[in-house]
Amino acid sequence: MSARRACVIWLALALAALIVFAASLVIGSVPVTLAQALAALSPSHTNTDMAAEIVRTLRLPRALGGFACGALLALAGALLQVLLRNPLAEPYVLGVSGGAAAFALVAMIVGLASWAVQASACAGAFASILLVLGLARRELWRGEPQDSSPRLLLTGAVTAAGWGALITLLLTLAPDAQLRGMLFWLTGDLNGASMPWAALGALVLVLAAIAPVAPQLNVLLRGDAAAQALGVPVLRLRVRVYLVASLAAAAAVTTGGTIGFVGLVVPHMLRLAFGNDQRMLLPAAALAGGLAVMGADLAARTVAAPAQLPVGVVTALAGVPVFLWMLLHRRSR
Repeated sequence: MSARRACVIWLALALAALIVFAASLVIGSVPVTLAQALAALSPSHTNTDMAAEIVRTLRLPRALGGFACGALLALAGALLQVLLRNPLAEPYVLGVSGGAAAFALVAMIVGLASWAVQASACAGAFASILLVLGLARRELWRGEPQDSSPRLLLTGAVTAAGWGALITLLLTLAPDAQLRGMLFWLTGDLNGASMPWAALGALVLVLAAIAPVAPQLNVLLRGDAAAQALGVPVLRLRVRVYLVASLAAAAAVTTGGTIGFVGLVVPHMLRLAFGNDQRMLLPAAALAGGLAVMGADLAARTVAAPAQLPVGVVTALAGVPVFLWMLLHRRSR
């Protein structure tokens, strides 16, 4: 793909994300004009009226957190689909979200503060990463040209199933007063995204770590043996991709809970529309994923206002028909 076409795609996605971001600041149960929102974002703005407080303390952190979560999930999905060469791979297939959810639910049952719940989710995600890496270490470091993707995928799927059983047990034992909050978190909830800076920092770190090896990912898609023959350090690259994808998924789950279908659908849509060049696809996936979650969160806040829907429910309701349409479209082509 030419650099000009890639830039056009990135600019179009960035413009759409900017429009949805502005809509997220002004649309809600309390109407805010665009002028008021822009004034509230100004560093020199000192007015503490209700509109400024709503924009600064509620809508701005939520919009930034939604963009960061969506971008991280889409990047993780795109990377795992390259790593496993499996179009159904997504951040939850290797148990990262399951570990984060299990640890977070334990923190909720104990009654820890919200920041401690997020810290527990991060610890659970990385515990799952270490568990899968430990179980699949022979496949990742065997140094043979044999493809280890099926073994890594199977290891992650079994780990995810174990975390799922533990989550079900925790929900069964949880007090009724805490059950609603737990279910909201499990289906994706941006209410707690009051400090999105960690997720935004993780997004910058993930892009910086993976952008230099994007050309090597195109070669890796041909298989381990072909990539090794072309001089790609396959083992080191596979470990790097897995760790970066896991970091992205962990940061997203810690910030917004378990938001599904973004890591699966967004890379597929971009791949069908623009091809599978990872140099273009990865930045586009970050922009499109952030756009998708911000739009889903905007719908979750406004469709049943003043009540709020879990953002993960909106992404699932939109993701299922879109994914089925993509399957039918791909088959017809």
